[in-house]
Amino acid sequence: MNKKTAQSIIEILSGIFTDKPALNFSSDYELLVAVILSAQCTDERVNKVTKELFVEYNTPEKMLALSEQELGKKIFSCGLYKSKAKHILSASSDIITKFGGLVPSTFEGLISLAGVGRKTANVVSSVAFSKNAIAVDTHVFRVSNRIGLASGKTPLEVEKGLMKILSEKDWSRAHHYLIYLGRSYCKAKNPNCIDCPIKGHCQFKGVKCL
Repeated sequence: MNKKTAQSIIEILSGIFTDKPALNFSSDYELLVAVILSAQCTDERVNKVTKELFVEYNTPEKMLALSEQELGKKIFSCGLYKSKAKHILSASSDIITKFGGLVPSTFEGLISLAGVGRKTANVVSSVAFSKNAIAVDTHVFRVSNRIGLASGKTPLEVEKGLMKILSEKDWSRAHHYLIYLGRSYCKAKNPNCIDCPIKGHCQFKGVKCL
């Protein structure tokens, strides 16, 4: 796929989907926690959990009032609750002791936090700090490979491919569009190719779904 076609795809999607995440949050810290909870969990489920969690525990200091077991019970339905609780509390402690109580704005600072990998760091960098970044989750990975936008065997390879074919100013909004496209049309099983808004530019052409 060439850059002109890639740009056409982004412009088409911009008229259909929002460039905002589906997660609910009201601060950088809430966003960070929500993204950590979203690993292998739907945004809808995360929003239900954080709606109650953030009433009392919406800052690093308040979160640390909970034990791993107590936090685990509150986030149980998000899955992987033991590791997520451990990571959230560890990250909260580091935010206080190493970053003055504020979520770090640098990529290096973010990935130094427990439970924060490239995807989470890129989401926070993009959404909280308005930096140009592409977060490759399962939807972005699948869709990018399937439609021919960027191929790769790992999320990092796809991230680099997207950074190369897309204008930097479009990185952040593009990853949101691709997520929503993956949820609405380009699903893992039984993709709705007939109604897909970018079917004219897609290179899938009946190839076996990823």
